[in-house]
Amino acid sequence: MKNIGLIAGNNRFPFLVAQEIKKSGDKVVCIALKEEADIKLDKVCDKIYWFSVGKFQKILDTLKSEDVKSVVMAGQVKHVQIYSAIKMDWRAIKVMGSLINKKADVILGAIANEFEKDGIRLISPNVYLKHLLAERGVLSGNKLSAIENRDVEFGYKMAKEIAGLDIGQTVVVKDKSIIAVESVEGTDECIKRAYKLGGENSIVVKVAKPNQDFRFDIPVIGVNTVYTLKENMVRAMVVESNATLILDKNEALDIAKKSGVTIIAI
Repeated sequence: MKNIGLIAGNNRFPFLVAQEIKKSGDKVVCIALKEEADIKLDKVCDKIYWFSVGKFQKILDTLKSEDVKSVVMAGQVKHVQIYSAIKMDWRAIKVMGSLINKKADVILGAIANEFEKDGIRLISPNVYLKHLLAERGVLSGNKLSAIENRDVEFGYKMAKEIAGLDIGQTVVVKDKSIIAVESVEGTDECIKRAYKLGGENSIVVKVAKPNQDFRFDIPVIGVNTVYTLKENMVRAMVVESNATLILDKNEALDIAKKSGVTIIAI
């Protein structure tokens, strides 16, 4: 039995990771980020410590005091929290000051390196959540027409381009036109913006980054995403198979099927 660290941001993702770590027979030492994490996490973790995002040295010291050798990051952290220097300790300021830019991959890669300096290895959530990865095929709803598949091909290429630039991982397409591109606001807000701009029957395409580091910032959808697709009358959502996590997978796909929402993994 090992102590596995969990750096917890917002939403359901950290809960699922904690549950699967415990199912594996290990214990969960949770670092809950005050600005983001759900207070109910204490019910699924063996130990929980609450720190602000920028208290990097305290986080590392706590993990080492609990004999944690491996850590999983799960849950979104809003960029406004990362960019705020007011709450940063000396080590966080040092890391942020060393960056060539503040793209998500650069920030998270630097954080991973700092963990390793202190003997703590950052591992992918997929180690525990392989069963939640999207399998190739139509997961819910109806197949696409030939015209709609051309939108998928176009959107997939564009999504890979922006993902490679670390802008976002999602685009919304209609009639071979990009209606919206995901940035720091996240997938659901991108979908809502696309509906305001382009109306119903769009195609949402979400991909992994080229050379995706699956330790962090991996593509994730869930129940909330399905409801967002339905409310904004999206024709279909296309994700990348074996690279996208579907949180609460059975529930999410069941809701999608009952709602007439098409989800396809390619």
